[in-house]
Amino acid sequence: MEPHSSNAVQVEQQDVENGLYSPVVMAPSQQRIGTQRQQSIDMEEIPLNNLHQETENKHRIHQIFAHYDADSDGLVNIHELKDLIEAGVCRDIPYHIAEQILSLSDTDFNGQLNFEEFYRMSQRHKWLVRNILARYCRLIVPPPKSLEGDQLDGAYEKQMSICPPPLTMVVFSLVEIVMFLIDVIHFQNDSNHNHRIGESTNGPAAILFIYNPYKRYEAWRFISYMFVHVGLMHLFMNLIIQIFLGVALELVHHWWRVALVYLAGVLAGSMGTSLTSPRIFLAGASGGVYALITAHIATIIMNWSEMEYAIVQLLVFLIFCLTDLGTSVYRHVTDQHDQVGYMAHLSGAVAGLLVGIGVLRNLEVRRWERILWWIAVIFYFALMMTGILVHVLVPDYFPRPEYN
Repeated sequence: MEPHSSNAVQVEQQDVENGLYSPVVMAPSQQRIGTQRQQSIDMEEIPLNNLHQETENKHRIHQIFAHYDADSDGLVNIHELKDLIEAGVCRDIPYHIAEQILSLSDTDFNGQLNFEEFYRMSQRHKWLVRNILARYCRLIVPPPKSLEGDQLDGAYEKQMSICPPPLTMVVFSLVEIVMFLIDVIHFQNDSNHNHRIGESTNGPAAILFIYNPYKRYEAWRFISYMFVHVGLMHLFMNLIIQIFLGVALELVHHWWRVALVYLAGVLAGSMGTSLTSPRIFLAGASGGVYALITAHIATIIMNWSEMEYAIVQLLVFLIFCLTDLGTSVYRHVTDQHDQVGYMAHLSGAVAGLLVGIGVLRNLEVRRWERILWWIAVIFYFALMMTGILVHVLVPDYFPRPEYN
């Protein structure tokens, strides 16, 4: 590799004097290594960095502009600017860094660069590309095959925000507590229920909301059964898990995505139970809880490179989910008196994984992730449409409706 040109050294020294970036002082034993690494960055070719050496005329710059203006609309947007940057030394630059670079030259604040803005950026801000991108790549992005094992990124964790506050699962939980208390208060003077607080499904809230296979025509029951819980332990376990997992998701993915995942799991839980055990009553939010668990697995898969300790998180959720599901199935097979709806758990888990892939945020979309997204969306809707059609077209499979 050839040494730095005198012009590049002078420009870099001028940048230091202007305060654009600070010189790095190294121990003598480190100076040779640091110099080699600096050269490997500065000598790479990136379109903007070569302009001040190769040509200053607008025709050449317009060719570069037109090349990266993929949709030929006369504007370079954030995605096209990111493509331009990735063509140089930094192939792993995060989205927010490219966004900051664009905003520095976007004088009309429309979120895009026209040719004049692009030209001014190339002429006035050569230091920006050389200093910000080169230093970022040198210090943050590891060189290819320089280290073995996973590299911590943390871009996913940086997306967490408490504005708006993550209250979706808190609201769902409060409604579930209120419905539980309605039934507890209803039986407070009944000696037959005092020793089993909240375990009766004959209270006013339970009667109205529980999934009743003999009242499938009341379609709200496919969702509303999540407000009914049998006993304090059933309620508390669901509340603790759904708040803990739901808030963590909402900090990154916002309330409506988490609500969709949760309700999709609840609906899938009742649908799956109705199809496999058509005479079973169903209560509890376990379908939604399992959807939140597998939604975490979905977001780990789709944001693998952007997460810290992704492999550890994935293993934790997989072990927990598979262990609990396996225990539920085992008890159902071996204990004829077992009342845990394992199919609601399993259906909710499948829905959470598929819907999570479909609606949760993907910070860096890759080709294989687009394919996985389509597979998940199509598979989920195929399952749901199949369940709905069976309920509508094969009524004899289910118990005869009771209209009293």
